[in-house]
Amino acid sequence: MINQNKQYDINDSIKIKSSILQRLEPVVLNEFSSGDFHQVNMRDIAKKAGVGYASIFRHFKKKELLLFWFVDKWLSELIVRLTDHLLGLEDIKEKIRKIIWLQLDFYNRNPKVGRIIMITVPLNIWMQDKTYRQTRLTEVMLKVLTEGREKGKLDPQLPTTLMLDVIFGMIRRTFTMWIYRGQKGDLTDQAGQIFEVCWKAIGDPDKDK
Repeated sequence: MINQNKQYDINDSIKIKSSILQRLEPVVLNEFSSGDFHQVNMRDIAKKAGVGYASIFRHFKKKELLLFWFVDKWLSELIVRLTDHLLGLEDIKEKIRKIIWLQLDFYNRNPKVGRIIMITVPLNIWMQDKTYRQTRLTEVMLKVLTEGREKGKLDPQLPTTLMLDVIFGMIRRTFTMWIYRGQKGDLTDQAGQIFEVCWKAIGDPDKDK
């Protein structure tokens, strides 16, 4: 969530008041998670948020920049939690189990964010923005996977990027079907099974785990 006592950097030269972001955040979340991406426009967002259109345009020249700035902000919560929870763990299996559980828990608590990332926003549009790489999240996960390879716990024939794709792919599919089936139960109820599938795919098949 937005820190009320902070100004946020949009680029190297412009800062935006937290009071503006606070009004924009719920509108951006609702508009992009429930409507047609192509029908959403910044003038409607400004009106519903009670913010001048010129104020938004000064910081975000188009709706994609506005949306993906917030996506990056929302996902930063997940990155902080992942980093904190992994600090006390040594076992690679438990680290990967925790990575999967925390991501499912995040989307369980923030289903609108999940809808934006995985359902409502065309992938080809997000791929054009630098936030698509999710550098910080990817670095955290690749660090764990690289450690697992070095310790001989993961399949030496699989590149770490493919292991990463397996985990992300399972989480994306699990979330999408959870939404499709009416959000029955908690996403975290499936964490154990998802982990087992992922572990069978990336764990070293020649060693007893």
